[in-house]
Amino acid sequence: MRKILLIVLVWISIIPQSAVGGEKENVNSKITLPSEVAGWTWDGKDAKYNSRTLFDYIDGAAELYLAYGFQNLVVRRFEKPGQPPIMTELYEMASSEDAYGVFSFERQDEPVGIGQGSELGGGLLRFWKGKYFVSVYAEGEGKEVEAAILNSGRAVANSIPATGPEPKIIQFLPGQKFGLVDKSIRYLKSHVLLNQRFFLSHENILSLSRETEAALATYLSNRQKVQLLLIRYPNSSKAREALQSFTKAYMPDAAGKDRVKTEDGRWTFARQANDYILIIFGASKEGDAEELLKPTEEKILSGQR
Repeated sequence: MRKILLIVLVWISIIPQSAVGGEKENVNSKITLPSEVAGWTWDGKDAKYNSRTLFDYIDGAAELYLAYGFQNLVVRRFEKPGQPPIMTELYEMASSEDAYGVFSFERQDEPVGIGQGSELGGGLLRFWKGKYFVSVYAEGEGKEVEAAILNSGRAVANSIPATGPEPKIIQFLPGQKFGLVDKSIRYLKSHVLLNQRFFLSHENILSLSRETEAALATYLSNRQKVQLLLIRYPNSSKAREALQSFTKAYMPDAAGKDRVKTEDGRWTFARQANDYILIIFGASKEGDAEELLKPTEEKILSGQR
């Protein structure tokens, strides 16, 4: 089973509810969790974690999820004789953008139409809706188990009362007609997260923080993978300072230009557009980089007027 994402969430007081037959019980008057799903029955216990106790659940990895503004986590276990247990994890994040970010960070499987974005693979269902990220998984596989996982996910999604917007920065990325690789977009909030998807430096040379946001996407150009990194800063001054820091550390041979040819014969571009920095990694030709940068710049400039 693929590694399960876990995140930090604000305190949600939970009182159980069945969304798939069985008695209904409230989860903080707004959110509900099922108490029975397709014959799997809740064991009557809820494990709850906040930012201080998250390490008890995912020791060694909590920092990764704290970067997305984790608030609270509630874990519920379901059991059925002769079948593997099913776990439901409900994460409350700081915002819908953060919930989207958690979902995007490891997205790789096919969508199943649950919540605002979902995927199912290896016995693990992951989805986001509003400011909540949810994972449902079983310690075993089978058609009956998979159906129960999907039913549980739909029940939880239906109990979340509101949707939320995706990060606006995602709208500025060029789409599939420019070669966007499906499921490659990652929404990032720290250099730790960025390095896990595309390593730049052990130092935070782009000054990423909770006040910034970044989107990383992969494109195919001339059968070569090109990375586009887009970062929004609080203002243009912060963006300019970060660009100078990046250029000095990563492009010392650029000689004042916005591009440099690397030792492998590929191109790196870095330039500013208002509050944003746009960076291209791995372009085989200068023109390929320009083809991605131009529509991105146009969307940013029109979107900030």
